[in-house]
Amino acid sequence: MRLLDRLGRRPMVIVAGWILAAVLAVLVGVVGIGLVGAGLTSRQGAPVSEDEVLRALGESSAPPSPGPSSASPSSPSPSSAPPAVSQAFPTRGGTVVASCDRIVSMAPAQGFAIHEQREREGEFRGVRDNHDRVKVELSCANGTPELRIRSEG
Repeated sequence: MRLLDRLGRRPMVIVAGWILAAVLAVLVGVVGIGLVGAGLTSRQGAPVSEDEVLRALGESSAPPSPGPSSASPSSPSPSSAPPAVSQAFPTRGGTVVASCDRIVSMAPAQGFAIHEQREREGEFRGVRDNHDRVKVELSCANGTPELRIRSEG
């Protein structure tokens, strides 16, 4: 007897199953790469220019509509005070954002960590060497924040 007569149609079914599995695997891979590639090449993560940011902020920050308020017309509202001017100061230890009132935030540079942050002063320290320090002190002149930077180490 011949081998094919003994096995019947089983080998053909197995071969057809393998071909179908291979085709499905290729299709799933192509669709998956297409979905991931669409996320990687979309504009969401692209850098935005300063003009585009200002334009977007101008569009999104519509002035609030005047509504009934319980405050008397002679009392000044807290929102009518001019906003504090914040300024970013790059240092060797990181970036400090400050207004005349206080240090708003501190972002350490690579190799540094925030050791101390108070209202008007802060300190970055080196991660590997605590002797590598950048101290900052906030002052204000004519409504503009100024930062005094001292490096040690």
